[in-house]
Amino acid sequence: MQGRYKALWLNEDDLLEVIDQTKLPFSYETKVLKTTDEIVAAIKDMTVRGAGVIGSVAAFGIYVACREVQSYEKLKEKAKLIRQSRPTAVNLMWAVDKMMKFLKDSKDLVKDSKAYAIKLNDEEALESQKIASFGADIIEKILKNKNKTSINILTHCNAGWLAVIDEGTALAPIYEAQRRGIDVHVWVDETRPRNQGASLTAWELTQSGVKHTIIADNTGGHLMQIGDVDMVITGADRVSANGDVANKIGTYLKALAANDNDIPFYVAIPTSTFDFDIKDGMKDIPIELRSEDEVKYMRGVDEDGVVREVLITPKNSRAINYGFDVTPARLITGLITNKGVCEAGFENIKEKFEKNI
Repeated sequence: MQGRYKALWLNEDDLLEVIDQTKLPFSYETKVLKTTDEIVAAIKDMTVRGAGVIGSVAAFGIYVACREVQSYEKLKEKAKLIRQSRPTAVNLMWAVDKMMKFLKDSKDLVKDSKAYAIKLNDEEALESQKIASFGADIIEKILKNKNKTSINILTHCNAGWLAVIDEGTALAPIYEAQRRGIDVHVWVDETRPRNQGASLTAWELTQSGVKHTIIADNTGGHLMQIGDVDMVITGADRVSANGDVANKIGTYLKALAANDNDIPFYVAIPTSTFDFDIKDGMKDIPIELRSEDEVKYMRGVDEDGVVREVLITPKNSRAINYGFDVTPARLITGLITNKGVCEAGFENIKEKFEKNI
């Protein structure tokens, strides 16, 4: 750690370098983000994505901004731009606010911002390791209760180390289960419209040698009905104080199907994903509305190996593109956190995270 993580790192010039996730899985490329404007652009265009990594980049983004300004007052203007770059993932706001509070009385903005950004990200990476351990314990328990030697886990979108340093959230227990010698197979939702499952989760699992199968988003319910799903684990972009979960669009439908088929549905999150100021996630979590082009166009490799974007709808048809939906707490079996497994309800969350509220 210490400023070097799988999805982002400070390079030899002390500049922030990130994996360009828009290029995966067809090519592995990185970008160096030298200015506040480049930080904001990378978050907006999803060069970096995933709630945790957005927060990580935002923390280092404040350090990048400190290299551009001479005073805290001017830094506040830069911080506002970073904070407003995307609306739903609360880790972004959390990281910016933590950094700005720490730097308020700083005598050396560049030195202090770098040190504190590293501290925050090291702590996030350690939380991810704890999520891995607690989640793998659940996997072992399900195997024991079902008297099985292998497990099928369904996930939605990407919540691995590309999304949350340095193990991920939803994928962290899967990686740990594999290290424990458990036979794991993952059903990977394609996750339209940006296909983060088919491109990013499948790419991650391939790198780690985890068995997986990519499925169309509408296949999960059928697999649950025929008994081919033992549990569901997703990540989240924001969790309200009462346990409602905002995650990639389509998560709610998976939770409904899991509930109807008595399949445990878990959400894995770091503390930074909680928004304790929101008491009712169904009403108050903001849902990002993204470009309709993400629905109308798909990206892939043609027969000549060239990456192309193609139109898949009638040119003049309209599309609507909600980035997230909210799964109510009543459909969630438990929240897998760095402090253990927590029931998704206000009193349970308050008891476990009272010091953070």
